[in-house]
Amino acid sequence: MAKVFIAGEIPEQANQLLSEAGLDIDEFTGPELIDTETLKSRIKDADYLITPLSTQVTKEVIDSAPQLKLIANFGAGFSNIDIKYAEQKNIPVTNTPFVSSVSTAEVASGLIISLLHRVVEGDQLMRSKGFNGWAPLFFLGHELSGKTLGIIGMGQIGQQVAKRMHAFDMPIIYTQRHQLSQAQEIELGAKYVSKAELIKNADVISLHIPATPETQHYLGENEFNEMKDTAYLINCVRGAVIDEAALLKALQNKQIAGAALDVYEHEPAVDDGFKQLKNVILTPHIGNATIEARDAMAEIVSKNVIAAEQGDTIKYIVNNL
Repeated sequence: MAKVFIAGEIPEQANQLLSEAGLDIDEFTGPELIDTETLKSRIKDADYLITPLSTQVTKEVIDSAPQLKLIANFGAGFSNIDIKYAEQKNIPVTNTPFVSSVSTAEVASGLIISLLHRVVEGDQLMRSKGFNGWAPLFFLGHELSGKTLGIIGMGQIGQQVAKRMHAFDMPIIYTQRHQLSQAQEIELGAKYVSKAELIKNADVISLHIPATPETQHYLGENEFNEMKDTAYLINCVRGAVIDEAALLKALQNKQIAGAALDVYEHEPAVDDGFKQLKNVILTPHIGNATIEARDAMAEIVSKNVIAAEQGDTIKYIVNNL
């Protein structure tokens, strides 16, 4: 019987589908993330690996599983896996794209609203000293209407964010390698601009690009120097696309107005400096943390494992196999 190792607890429907297909399941259920030595030990006789994107699947890990036929990443990203080495070993690597787009876009949209209206800051106030009552100049934030939203990366998630924030009457500009069609731009109310133009003109910048060597520190000291001092930054993609040390400095020096971060450069670690700032919202990587999104992701990884075992078509292969 072929063995599937699941490197972290995932929705039960995945186990059900795998069991119904006659596969032997071994699942790591520890309270912390699985460590490398445990992972290597547990997959040494595995035919298939299902892994959360928080687990590093390195060359060393791959070499510890000589029977491995598929690595199914539970997440839209795949920077945690050495996909080139897996390709050399003729091991397909898959991800779970599209199904988390709505959830992540909703979180990004919620962070935009919360940041400009100081919702989290207000909650903290009410849980501490409270307030003396409504007053005309008390606790002022900003309306979204009329503020320019700059979206960096207008893929599935970026488009879902644009769709939602367009409804708030935010003019939308975006940048990426390829321009959308005119019909798409009209539907989203979006205008294609250069990176430099977006950085200088956006009141809110929301990042939706993948983490690659090319996007490492896509925003850093130079970009923060060019942003408006009234601008806000949202990151719901990967921490490494921002130079966090430069961002913290820009926030402390009031070069920009605030930030909302759902991901971190050295995740799960968060620089204590961000925790001291009232104009920063910090959330624990909850972009696709909905029952609906995670169930859909579980279905994709389990069905890909079953397809591989049965010799059927595997979906969403991210390496060249």
